[in-house]
Amino acid sequence: MTWNIPNVLTVLRLLAAPGVAVMFLYFHRPWADWLALTLFVGAAITDWFDGYLARLWKQESKFGAMLDPIADKAMVLIAIMVITGYSGMNPWLILPATVIFFREVFVSGLREFLGNVAGELKVTKLAKWKTTAQMVAIAVLFLGTGIEYLEGIRMQGMTPEQYAEAVSAGLADPIRTCGGRDCGAYATTVGLVLIWIAAVLTLITGWDYFRKALPHLKDH
Repeated sequence: MTWNIPNVLTVLRLLAAPGVAVMFLYFHRPWADWLALTLFVGAAITDWFDGYLARLWKQESKFGAMLDPIADKAMVLIAIMVITGYSGMNPWLILPATVIFFREVFVSGLREFLGNVAGELKVTKLAKWKTTAQMVAIAVLFLGTGIEYLEGIRMQGMTPEQYAEAVSAGLADPIRTCGGRDCGAYATTVGLVLIWIAAVLTLITGWDYFRKALPHLKDH
């Protein structure tokens, strides 16, 4: 193993994956949400830089090629697990999350079965877009959960209608809105749309990988 900058960035991204969950263990919300969002976005940026620098400086290595997809999957799956828990088990989030989890487990098992042959099945551009879509969706969802927590505190247990009446009566401060909706709901809705898009891409790339692996699964 060579300790060059691309490999160091990959290792840091792998360590950042459980760090997202740890933020909620040591910090109160919404600070945990903001720190998890910052850590996740920072790690996602290194996903582009480590590959770019490795190609630019001709420092590509077997260790980096092995660890890079593992770090990506760890980041995505741990972050989705955390968001699902803090989103109140929203079924509109659980379903695409289940698709993503299933695909990653299925493809990982398929690669393990194929062994050395798995290296012949190259990563497609669509698979890279899939990973990008997942990371963008997760970042937006982290933003939504953080804002919704702040708005929930300001509502102090009131329903939106009761809170609107309290604001009209001068008994509560108005929440800054995004258009006609509150910012948290708006960000969460955008995040849910993006995670569904990511889930569709995840299914397509999973099927593509399975289709390419079929010739290696036939009995002689």
